[in-house]
Amino acid sequence: MLILGFLGVFGLTKAKAQDDLLSILNEEQSKEPVYTMATFKASRLINGQSIETISKNHLNFWISHRFGAVNSGFVANFFGLDEAKIRLGLEYGLTDQWLIGAGRSSLDKTYDVYTKYKLFRQSNKFPVTVTGLAGWAINTMETGFAMQSGSEMRFNNNLERYSYWGQTLIARKVNEKLSLQVMPTFLHYNKVEDPSLANDLWALGVGGRYKLTKRFTLSGEYYHSFTDPGTYEATIGKSYPYHDAISVGVDIETGGHVFQLHFTNSRGMIENQFIGQTVGAWEKGDIFYGFNIARTFSFDKGAKHKDK
Repeated sequence: MLILGFLGVFGLTKAKAQDDLLSILNEEQSKEPVYTMATFKASRLINGQSIETISKNHLNFWISHRFGAVNSGFVANFFGLDEAKIRLGLEYGLTDQWLIGAGRSSLDKTYDVYTKYKLFRQSNKFPVTVTGLAGWAINTMETGFAMQSGSEMRFNNNLERYSYWGQTLIARKVNEKLSLQVMPTFLHYNKVEDPSLANDLWALGVGGRYKLTKRFTLSGEYYHSFTDPGTYEATIGKSYPYHDAISVGVDIETGGHVFQLHFTNSRGMIENQFIGQTVGAWEKGDIFYGFNIARTFSFDKGAKHKDK
């Protein structure tokens, strides 16, 4: 009986020690952040950027098209499909949180470069993901060309062709289906087409996605520019030519590809164009059909080795 009692006490003590150890392990694990994954399907929402970066040593190749206006007629322009603007772009992941990118757009023959860094990540310890974005573009059109607004643009030197932008992208994955993002934005143009227009522009974007299936997602974004058109209208004597950019679309993910199909009132595909220089108005039928295609390539030899 003494031996049985000793064994019982020993068993209870051992079980309690195991429970205490598990409790300590669980407590330690609870202190570690669990990061949210795949807030959005791609590094772009529609026209604008999402909070997402790409993995280290991975390369994204972007092909973006914007056709003509849907209200341009069937016979004259086949509802806009007879014409198109295109942007080709590359993004490369320096780290899992930091990428660099560059592209060339046929609209105003514009070259752009940018960098994006994920500052904070949503987790069980932090409610949102915060990503910083900075970009630069140069317009390479011949001086004296007509802008989308109809105004003539003349450059006296190459510095006047530059424009810059900065954004803070803040997003939250609310649940497995819904993700939301806000985008405070600052733009600067070294040269504008008329002195009555401001060289500096503040804007606020909002956007999001709703996941319908594993590979099919609805998306939308809206950018409001904080401009006062009164000075322009009083000086020029006509309505302010630019509008807020509104876009809606769908994302389709197929392995290493992401297809983004959408309707937008902007033909611009970089921030200085679609945020500050959108001439289309949805209420007038100035709607452009467009798409983005992203293909990801891996240069991570370690990842390839692991797959073997």
